[in-house]
Amino acid sequence: MHLSDELANRIASHLQKIYKGKFSEGIANAIYKILFETVPCKVKRDSLWSAEDLLMITYGDSIGSAGKHPLPVLQEFLSEYVGNAVSGIHILPFFPYSSDDGFSVTDFLTVNPDLGDWHDIENIGKDYDLMADLVINHVSQHHPWFVNYCRNAEPGKDYFMAADPHADYSSVVRPRSTPLLTNFAATSGVRHIWTTFSEDQVDLDFRNPDVLLEMIRIFVFYLLKGIRIIRLDAIAFLWKQAGTSCLHLPETHEVVKLLRTLGTAIHPGFILLTETNVPNRENLSYFGEGDEAHLVYQFSLPPLLLYTLFSGNAGYLMKWLETLPETERNCTFFNFTASHDGIGVRPLEGLLPTSELEGMVESMQRFGGSVSLKKNPDGSESIYEINITYFDAMKGTSAGMDGFQTERFVCSQLIMLGLKGIPAFYIHSLLATPNDYEGMQRTGRARSINRRKYTDCEIKSLLTEDTVSRRVFNELKKAMHIRKNQPAFHPGSQQEILSAGSFLVAFRRFNRETGDLVICISNVSKHSQEIPANLFPQGTKSYRDLTGDRDIDIQQGSLCLNPYQTLWLKEFQNC
Repeated sequence: MHLSDELANRIASHLQKIYKGKFSEGIANAIYKILFETVPCKVKRDSLWSAEDLLMITYGDSIGSAGKHPLPVLQEFLSEYVGNAVSGIHILPFFPYSSDDGFSVTDFLTVNPDLGDWHDIENIGKDYDLMADLVINHVSQHHPWFVNYCRNAEPGKDYFMAADPHADYSSVVRPRSTPLLTNFAATSGVRHIWTTFSEDQVDLDFRNPDVLLEMIRIFVFYLLKGIRIIRLDAIAFLWKQAGTSCLHLPETHEVVKLLRTLGTAIHPGFILLTETNVPNRENLSYFGEGDEAHLVYQFSLPPLLLYTLFSGNAGYLMKWLETLPETERNCTFFNFTASHDGIGVRPLEGLLPTSELEGMVESMQRFGGSVSLKKNPDGSESIYEINITYFDAMKGTSAGMDGFQTERFVCSQLIMLGLKGIPAFYIHSLLATPNDYEGMQRTGRARSINRRKYTDCEIKSLLTEDTVSRRVFNELKKAMHIRKNQPAFHPGSQQEILSAGSFLVAFRRFNRETGDLVICISNVSKHSQEIPANLFPQGTKSYRDLTGDRDIDIQQGSLCLNPYQTLWLKEFQNC
């Protein structure tokens, strides 16, 4: 591709900020060479996203079939059941790996042969935007780079971080309770290697420019394979510096900016998503000045929304929604309620009193869930995440289990679906999957409770017979199609939070370009609630209830919501 002076200067500027006095023209020239040898993608898009953008998150082998590779089976499921309800598919790491269900990668460039091959990935990409993980912070201890490191061979001998086991690491923020350093036998003797997540996930040393170059080559390879959305896994922990938290360091942010610059040059429709399961303010920092991530996860949303429906109190959620910033034109939120991981609680820091969190966690354990811990700087441990399916997290409230699980769960998904940003549904949310105790017992890992693997026959039974899964799946698909056809739900449309009392979640979505307005109102309690008249603009009397497909005249007496009911009300004259 052609490399303009402007692009070259931007790349050099990023590298100077990352490597400072250690910056050399060599790394810049190596990146320029990669770009020279790259044929840019020819994608014509009027904008990065629209109201039609919705994603589904899944493992490549969430559905299996005897005698078939899982990726073609996934494609069959998408074709037969999902259709155009979603626009994109996030296939969780589909590369060869040694542990952590794909996040300990042994080969970044090959599709796990147990799943299929690149042809299968590209076939799914013919019908959907593809989202894939760049597991950028670490590799498996069985990756050739680390094998070479232990042998003092190239490439890899300078790619990892040996450390003094007696040094003070009390400032380092940890997402796990496992040791920070792991001992490995190397040619030069035992080395104490930095392993932020597990002993089989060995941190790369980005202080070495060769490591950055390796990841840029992989990043470019993914773009050229048709991956439109690249998720930077565990990006917050990328850069390490003694005496710091080793979290969100300036060099990390600059690497994100560099990847955005490179990705935009190669693939005009490319989108960069940062995965940072941290408190809200820290999470939002990855927007930068509109020059870092296009999308940031709303990590505070899953636990806050859970608390809202658990307690019947919308106050904390509404207060948080009011604090969300306006976003730049090419930046927005990635909204979700569940993923392959648990429900993180760190993003609740400063948003929910500890006593309220503890009460909710105790109930989630009574609903069949468990908790994972992290190690604090003082050596103590605290809760990192709740491990439970989002569907079973809705079994009850602070008063105990009840008969509203399905209604409560659907309400949670419709609230998420209406909020500003791009919504994403984990496959097990679409299927209303209960806790997988057998899976958890089989693997010995708490997160397996939310990673059930179905057969295609099981899926057929769930979605064609009279099941809760079928009811939930059909209700969510209906809502997804409604959203796709409403300009007010454009990811960049204005969001105004409405004051409606403690039992209602209410907000307006307004598209300035088209003039479309939708009022979203959800009852988060198990009792009927009257909608305050002040939620409706003066002069507008008639609305179309999009969720119920009916006309409503707000002058004809009070309007009530059933327990956990959601209304999307559109001004009648714009219907």
